[in-house]
Amino acid sequence: MDARIITPLCPLYAQPEQGAERIDEVLCGMVVTVLDAPSGSWRRVRTRYGYEGYACLDHLRADAWNWESQRRLTVFAPPFCDVSLAPETSAPITDTLPRGSVLAVRDAPCDDGWQAVYLPDKREGFVRKAGLAVHCDSPRFPDESSLRGAVVTTALRYLGVPYRWGGKTPLGVDCSGLTSMAYLLNGVSLYRDARMELGYPVHPIPHEALQPADLLYWKGHVALYLGDGRYLHATAKAGSDGVVINSLDPQSASYRSDLAENPPVCGSIF
Repeated sequence: MDARIITPLCPLYAQPEQGAERIDEVLCGMVVTVLDAPSGSWRRVRTRYGYEGYACLDHLRADAWNWESQRRLTVFAPPFCDVSLAPETSAPITDTLPRGSVLAVRDAPCDDGWQAVYLPDKREGFVRKAGLAVHCDSPRFPDESSLRGAVVTTALRYLGVPYRWGGKTPLGVDCSGLTSMAYLLNGVSLYRDARMELGYPVHPIPHEALQPADLLYWKGHVALYLGDGRYLHATAKAGSDGVVINSLDPQSASYRSDLAENPPVCGSIF
């Protein structure tokens, strides 16, 4: 059985209890498959990108509405998107959704600059058009150069976001949350954790073949390569907590000597 996420974000836990490790966040409008029900308030679910965990039932809606057949939009550019009751800046705000949330197009008249939408629980609202993108489940661009550029641009939108274990929104993001969202927003599903996994598109490449949007894997950590020896990553290191840019160049002021002790494995989808 499939279910939609109807809250701004749904934490996934390693076990069906609030005190368990928070391993992922599934965002508003994303769809999960419900695998079983270990208790009255918990469901074990699998995301569309193949990650499994436990979600509280309050975040889910399962009914006959074929959400994935709707024309859908993704909150793409802004960190957050307000959903209003009317297409006016002074209208009451019913929800504030993070980047990556999914909404359905609603055919209703509204002024330029606004889009009528359905929320995944079928409520109606209006959002500003600026920063929305057509939702895609396949690569947003067919050519490699454009897709690489889009992934890098998307990842850089998270620069300065604080570190959050299991996070993947502008409220807080971890290393694999950052790289997976940079690709997911452009229609490519990576493995959620910081390693290459069989069945997902990332494959090893030699270090000398690195290009922007490729990935750097250390044990338990992943970063997105920007070019010219620089990489973007979410780190909990004291003094640089959050999404920052560092360098592979030992002569650079942003060189991370602790990561250099174990050279990364390089990966690419291209």
